[in-house]
Amino acid sequence: MESLLSMPCLANRYQVEHTERLRCTFHALTGRDLIDPVLSPDAAAEALFYAPFVVLSHHAAPDPLLTYGNQTALKLFALSWEQLIQMPSRLTAEVPNQAERARLLAEVTRRGFIDDYSGIRIARTGQRFLIQQATVWNLTDHEGQLCGQAAMFREWQSLEDREPEGR
Repeated sequence: MESLLSMPCLANRYQVEHTERLRCTFHALTGRDLIDPVLSPDAAAEALFYAPFVVLSHHAAPDPLLTYGNQTALKLFALSWEQLIQMPSRLTAEVPNQAERARLLAEVTRRGFIDDYSGIRIARTGQRFLIQQATVWNLTDHEGQLCGQAAMFREWQSLEDREPEGR
């Protein structure tokens, strides 16, 4: 867990261990690759951090804190790394949307992943945006025990200006 306290950078190999967990569980559950599978673990960790899509994760506590966000996630949610790792993941949704988010995460826990999630999220600045076609999946440790969940999405749209963002 200590490696998750430092922002992904060259010095900590862009959190290669956590990135490998993200990559392996995503592939095992969806049959797809999160990032180019021919990349070495170190190169994949760097590529994922700088990817043009959002990747976030949280641990498996009852009120989980975020444990990872790539550069696109940090920018979209208007967070520094220090703010991200201290933030309960439920705060990525507004209070009225938190019950719907909790139901989604419970379904992911049961099924392993969901591949077509759409919902409203909120940045630290109050900016609201709609995420679309998100994949949310379980993260497991080396023994196959649930240790968190992650989300990836390429499409989002600001609800303030209605201009499409993302890719």
